[in-house]
Amino acid sequence: MCGVYRWGAGPRQWPIRTTPATIRHTSSLQIGVHNTRTLVTETLIVDAASPQHKSPAFRYLPNALTEPAQQALVAEIGNILLSAPLFRPAMPRTGTPFSVQMTNCGRLGWVSDQAGGYRYQPTHPVTGRPFPSMPASLLAIWRAHAGWAAEPEACLINFYSGTAKMGSHQDRDEADLSAPVVSVSLGDEAVFHVGGTKRTDPKARLILRSGDILVLEGSSRLAFHGIDRVRTGTSRLIPDGGRINLTMRRVTASTAPTV
Repeated sequence: MCGVYRWGAGPRQWPIRTTPATIRHTSSLQIGVHNTRTLVTETLIVDAASPQHKSPAFRYLPNALTEPAQQALVAEIGNILLSAPLFRPAMPRTGTPFSVQMTNCGRLGWVSDQAGGYRYQPTHPVTGRPFPSMPASLLAIWRAHAGWAAEPEACLINFYSGTAKMGSHQDRDEADLSAPVVSVSLGDEAVFHVGGTKRTDPKARLILRSGDILVLEGSSRLAFHGIDRVRTGTSRLIPDGGRINLTMRRVTASTAPTV
C-alpha cells in the first residue's frame, strides 16, 4: 500500500507489515476466513442462562481471520480511507463529538450530527461523495458467518485511538432489526461489554482481539453493547497502533432471512 493517510497527529504511511505471518489454521477460504467446519469447535456461544450474567446469547468467533487476511483487510481499509476519509460524528442532542473517528463503505453509511441525528445516507458527510463499495473480502465474511441471504448494505469503519471508547448503545437505526450485525476486530485489543435489551441489565465483558468476529443476532440483536477501553500496544497490525472495528449491517427490510 503506497498511499498516505493522516492518522491522528500527523501523516502516516500505510504499509502492511511484511514480516512472516503465522497462519493459525490450514483450513481456510482464500481470504483467510476459517470455514464453518473449522469454526464449529472454536465458536463460543455465550449462554443467556449462565449464572455469570443475563445477557442474550451472542456468537463470538475468536481467531476467525488469519493474520494474512487481517493484513489484507487493513490494506483495503486504507484504500477506502483515501477516498472516504475518517470523520468524527457528534451526538444528536448536544453536538458533543464522539471519541472514535469513523467512515463507511457500502451502498449506505451511518452518520450522526446535531442537525440530523443518527441516520443512514449514501454519501460521505464531509466530501459529499458516495461511500466506496464494500470489498469482496468483507462480503465473504458476511456470507460465511451471518447466516443471512441478503447482502449487507453498510459497513461502519470505526477507528479507536488509545483513548477512544464507545458508550453502551443499541444498534436500532435500521429498518430491518431481524438481520444480524457482524463485527470484525483489527489491531489493538479492546474490552467489550454486552448486556441485555435494557441499559440497566447486567453486562458481560470480554477481550476482543485482532481477527475476532462477533455476531449479534436473534435475542442479542438489540442488546446494549460498547467498548470500555482499548488496550494500546497489544497489536502491531496497524501502523502506529490503534484499533479498527468493521461492522456490517442490513439497513432496509430483506426477505429470505437465513441460509
